[in-house]
Amino acid sequence: MVGEGSTGKDALALAERVNPHVIVMDLSMPDMDGLSATRELQKLNNARPADPDGEVTRRVLVLTMHTEDEHLVALLEAGASGYLLKSVADRELVDAVRTVSAGDVYVQPTAARALARGLARRDGAAEERTRFEKLTDREQVVLKMVAEGYTAPEIGAQLTISPKTVDTYKQRIGEKLGLTHRTDYVKFALRLGLLKNDH
Repeated sequence: MVGEGSTGKDALALAERVNPHVIVMDLSMPDMDGLSATRELQKLNNARPADPDGEVTRRVLVLTMHTEDEHLVALLEAGASGYLLKSVADRELVDAVRTVSAGDVYVQPTAARALARGLARRDGAAEERTRFEKLTDREQVVLKMVAEGYTAPEIGAQLTISPKTVDTYKQRIGEKLGLTHRTDYVKFALRLGLLKNDH
């Protein structure tokens, strides 16, 4: 144990001063949370010259009570080397620190399942985002308006086109994305964050 701080900014300052091999980082902290501090540490690591053996020190092990999938994905993408729930820290912390220090990733079995779910959801949304971006600008607008509940005449009036032209756009969207009913449009738009979840 070479240092202890109470905020994310403390962690950054201590990392620069004492250069630890492993930083046990809380996710919920005042001043700067663990996710932001982990991102900043990763930037600092990348800016430093590598150690003589080619390894970068200052690996981050996140200690938290949160089990949400998105926390896991975001933390590992931010550069964390491991994730440990506080509820099992008394039994697993030493093993986790050793694993991370050796250059491996430490994720508990339950967290690994949650991580897989989170990544699968993100990958699915990324695929849908790619498909959405292949639509023309006008098709994207029509898709969003259909999902919002506008009828073909209402969309036509807003876009200064005929309802028949709106139906043509809907047909093209259906061919490209496989959407037929308004509920399909709503689900697709929700998954991409185009709508608020109140439809």
